Amino acid sequence: MCADAQICFAEVVAGSAAWLGRGLSCVCAQRRESDARPSFDITPAQEDCLQRLQNRIDIAYDSSIPEHQNALRALWNAAFPEEQLRGLISEQWKEMGWQGKDPSTDFRGGGFISLENLLFFARSFPKSFQDLLRKQEGDRSVWEYPFAVAGVNITFMLIQMLDLEAVKPRTMVGATFLKFLSENESAFDLLYCITFKLMDHQWLAMRASYMDFNTVMKATRRQLERELLLEDITRLEDLPSFSLLAR
Repeated sequence: MCADAQICFAEVVAGSAAWLGRGLSCVCAQRRESDARPSFDITPAQEDCLQRLQNRIDIAYDSSIPEHQNALRALWNAAFPEEQLRGLISEQWKEMGWQGKDPSTDFRGGGFISLENLLFFARSFPKSFQDLLRKQEGDRSVWEYPFAVAGVNITFMLIQMLDLEAVKPRTMVGATFLKFLSENESAFDLLYCITFKLMDHQWLAMRASYMDFNTVMKATRRQLERELLLEDITRLEDLPSFSLLAR
C-alpha cells in the first residue's frame, strides 16, 4: 500500500498516457506528424456525434462552476443517500474512494466527463454501482482498488482506447464505437458502465490486489476490444459483458 493510503497507480492504462504519482497527474505523449495509422471515413451525422462527445471530453472539472458543484453533490446523494454531505471539501469523500477530502484534485486526468460517467452509472445501474462502491460481490482483496479514482481511470482509458481525440477513428474499434454513438448519444456513458463492471469482474477472476490494478485494466481493455469487434454486435447492449450489469 502506498504511503498515507494514497493511490499510486503507475501506468494504469496502456497507450500514450499514464497516471503518475499521488497527485494522479496525466502525462500525455504528443502525436507525431509521422503517425501513419489509417483513418476511417465517417458520415456527417457520425462526425456531429463525435464532435459533441469531444466537446464533453474537453471540459475540465471546475469547482467554481455551479453545474459542476451540483453534479458532485448529486453523485454523493446517489452513492450515500442515507448520509448527508457536509461539504464539497470534506473527509467524507474518502468513503467513496477519492484520494483526499477534495475530489476536484482527482478529476485532472478525466475532466468533467468522468464525473458525468460516474453519475450516469449511479442513476442507470444503481445496483451495480452500489455493489462496486461497497465491494459487495466476490472474495475481495485485503487491499482493494479505490472506487472513485478507478472510475476516473476508466474514463481516461476509454478515451485512449477509442482514440476519441482524433478527427476521425483510426482503429476498427473506434470506428465500430462511432456507429453505436451515432445511434445512441449516451453510448460512451453506457460503455463506461459496462467497462467498470467488466473491470471488477476481471479483478475478482484474477484474484487481484491493489498493485495489480494496471494488469487488470490492460486485461479489461483487451476483453472490451474483442467484444466490440464481435460479429452480430449491433448495439452496446449486445456485448457479452453488458449482462454483468444490474439495475
